[in-house]
Amino acid sequence: MFFRRRSISPAALSDEELLRRYRLHGDVADLGTVYDRHLTEVFAVCRRYLQPDEEAEDAVMQLFEQLVIKLRQHEVSNFLAWLHATARNHCLMILRAKQRAGPAAGGALVVHFPDAADVESAAHWHLLEIEDADSSLTEQRLQALEQALVELPLDQRRCLELFFLEKKCYRDIAEETGFDLKQVKSHLQNGKRNLKRYLESTAPPTATPNVRR
Repeated sequence: MFFRRRSISPAALSDEELLRRYRLHGDVADLGTVYDRHLTEVFAVCRRYLQPDEEAEDAVMQLFEQLVIKLRQHEVSNFLAWLHATARNHCLMILRAKQRAGPAAGGALVVHFPDAADVESAAHWHLLEIEDADSSLTEQRLQALEQALVELPLDQRRCLELFFLEKKCYRDIAEETGFDLKQVKSHLQNGKRNLKRYLESTAPPTATPNVRR
């Protein structure tokens, strides 16, 4: 008599185990289980860039379709950080496409940060708020935003992602990264300062009117 071994339920497996099983067997249900676990966070990232909510919801579905291909081909070591970055980049691509399709108005990209002294109570702030009076963003400024995040030192970028995107407190960040509380606070403050400085340094010069004397 032969006994069939029961397959382990996806809910009982970790993200890493499900992703490994998905790469081996290609069962989309495994990937769907992982994605469902982080769906709220992915939607929150998309909402920071896309309005109204329907556009953010569309982006969340489009992103899953990309993951079906990407995660079958590539192994990801830090899935949650990779997922946040991939969602952000996908939204930036959507904004670029809108800019190309719309009028070349050349809107300005404005980045708002909490005050450094009030950083610990500012977890509800968006890491990056994009505002544009004409509802259009320039390709140059979108590229600068994406590049600025990449240019940050890894420790600063990781602390910013944990604090603003995953809404973790100082103590949780310290436990996850191995930094002490003083280092966490320093990385957050320096990361925001460097991000803002980079964006300001790459901003196109403002044209000054030619006044005839």
